[in-house]
Amino acid sequence: MPNDNSTAPLPLAGLKVVEFTHMVMGPTVGMVLGDLGADVIKVEPIGGDNTRRLLGAGSGYFPMYGRNKRSLSVDLKSEEGKQIAFDLIDKADVLIENFRPGAMEALGFGEKALAARNPNLVYCSAKGFLSGPYEHRAALDEVAQMMGGLAYMTGPPGRPLRAGSSVIDVMGGLFGVIGVLAALIQRGTLGRGQTVKSALFENCVFMVGQHMAQYAVTGNAARPMPVRISAWAIYDQFRTKEDEIVFVGVVTDGQWVSFCKAFGLDDFAADETLAKNNGRVQARDRVIPRVQELFQNFTKAELLQKLEEIGLPFAPINRPEDLFEDPHLVESGGLLELHLPDDQRSIRLPALPVEIDGKRPTISHDLAKPGAHSRQVLAELGYDTARIDDLQARGLIAQAEG
Repeated sequence: MPNDNSTAPLPLAGLKVVEFTHMVMGPTVGMVLGDLGADVIKVEPIGGDNTRRLLGAGSGYFPMYGRNKRSLSVDLKSEEGKQIAFDLIDKADVLIENFRPGAMEALGFGEKALAARNPNLVYCSAKGFLSGPYEHRAALDEVAQMMGGLAYMTGPPGRPLRAGSSVIDVMGGLFGVIGVLAALIQRGTLGRGQTVKSALFENCVFMVGQHMAQYAVTGNAARPMPVRISAWAIYDQFRTKEDEIVFVGVVTDGQWVSFCKAFGLDDFAADETLAKNNGRVQARDRVIPRVQELFQNFTKAELLQKLEEIGLPFAPINRPEDLFEDPHLVESGGLLELHLPDDQRSIRLPALPVEIDGKRPTISHDLAKPGAHSRQVLAELGYDTARIDDLQARGLIAQAEG
């Protein structure tokens, strides 16, 4: 049974993080650390991070990756604005940045300069490429997917296709978090912080490593997923009576026995050539049509219920908007309530996909307006009210209204 941790602090409580980021990969690092209890302060320009104003596919970036952070809006082009950032960094444990190569150095916030000021700082850079010939190139999630082999594996032959979400950005953020946590642990023995770098291209290459390994082991190149040779005979999408689609997998010999028994496939069960997985794979041409014909006698609801009773891997084909009403997510706390900064509309978005002692990390800071915490953060740094008022009056900081 999980322990009662209702009053226990979150794992990273007390950790101070300063975030200079935009878009997805960098904000993901800060969101995960914030979800786990760190005090994350997002440093934004006057008027706020441009990610807040993206349209279309980008309109979900800030709502998804902007939670559990406080916002400080400051003019970093001014000397006084830079000093505010230095004062903040001097007391921080972690700094996160994901701007183009050289941008932080140009502002005076490069890793070497900050290490001299705060030797305990863990400096996390989320970039397009790790150190090497490509390190100065600009990159995007899509660039990495094309270069790193993922787009080739996702689309049909001759039609490379990016995955259906910012998987490389998000994965890059997660690798950044892993590196940060490792550096924080080692700080206790080294007595100093380190620079952690995570990159789009290399984490995409890591994701297709299984396909590289296939080629290295067998000499046979991996084929794109739509035309791959499956490792299992039944590992496919099937249509139901009402022409809905359901994915079904039968991935062990034991599951095959249960599958045949539940669906009355006595001839398949008695066929010794189908008793082992490899034999079934070689017989896919006669297994799959039979199973498809069988499944078209069931409605989607009937088929899903039967598959669950058997204990087979299965899935309805959901759209992202369907997940708001998924009973498992709704009942388990898998969706967190947030409020959009501009109009305070309530929305629900996915929680961090981990449980700690039986509980999911939740919301400590809602989505903030640009500069919502500027005065609060400066006061914590020791700035008196008159000084904060002067900085605000001269437009060097901004404090959100409401």
